[in-house]
Amino acid sequence: MKQVFGVMGDPIAHSLSPIMHNAAFEALGMDCTFHAFKVKQQDLGDALKGAQAMGFGGLNLTVPLKETAIGIIETDDLAARIGAVNTIDFKDGIKGYNTDGLGAQKTLEDAGVDIQDKNVLILGAGGAARAIAFTFTEAGAKVNIANRTPERAMTLAAEIGNVNGFGLDVLGRCLEDTDILINTTTVGMDPCIGDTIVTADQMHSGLTVFDVVYNPLKTKLLREAEAAGANPVTGIMMLVYQGAEAFRIWTGVKPPVDIMKKAVMEALKL
Repeated sequence: MKQVFGVMGDPIAHSLSPIMHNAAFEALGMDCTFHAFKVKQQDLGDALKGAQAMGFGGLNLTVPLKETAIGIIETDDLAARIGAVNTIDFKDGIKGYNTDGLGAQKTLEDAGVDIQDKNVLILGAGGAARAIAFTFTEAGAKVNIANRTPERAMTLAAEIGNVNGFGLDVLGRCLEDTDILINTTTVGMDPCIGDTIVTADQMHSGLTVFDVVYNPLKTKLLREAEAAGANPVTGIMMLVYQGAEAFRIWTGVKPPVDIMKKAVMEALKL
């Protein structure tokens, strides 16, 4: 009988995690299958208990469930400090981890971008923003957080320490001194592919623009970055790297990163 893994979120139809993980399982000859499940915030606790009862091997969590999981389940120290969970393991009860920050850091390293001592501006204050802000601050970056609701950005900044939080109204001024801009919001995600928070006239040529949205691969934000002569970085490898680390946590097996990347690229017809 196949062991079941999956990703929970709402919305979830856009997720490429099933394609990516099923390709990995097949390549390694593992009798496992990965599915996407639409789960609302108020149902997360019941959904996790149900998955545990049915013998699931592990889960990923995506928007809007990452922060909801805190307080519902046990977490490792990193996820507890971040305040968000994107990976669930069932080997010893229900335990949460966070692999988003590592995935983002490795993505930028692949692009030849060193985050140490760099001015990083994160758009959004949700689960992915929390993970990246905590991870990058610990790695020596100087982090600012901008959010549509300023209070959320300021609250997150205060929780991290040595981080500034503000609303979107001061973006233009802040971007002048920013080295790395990271969009962690869903703005620009299919089907709203014509939307962006930042435009080319607000960017400069020395800016690296990283969008965690991967569908479409070249978001409106990244097209604006190209127009400004900035350095665009897609969200594909963050999806792959955070998924690869989750795969390792669930199975104890070295993940086939190249195969996972190929599966996602083929799904996006690239």
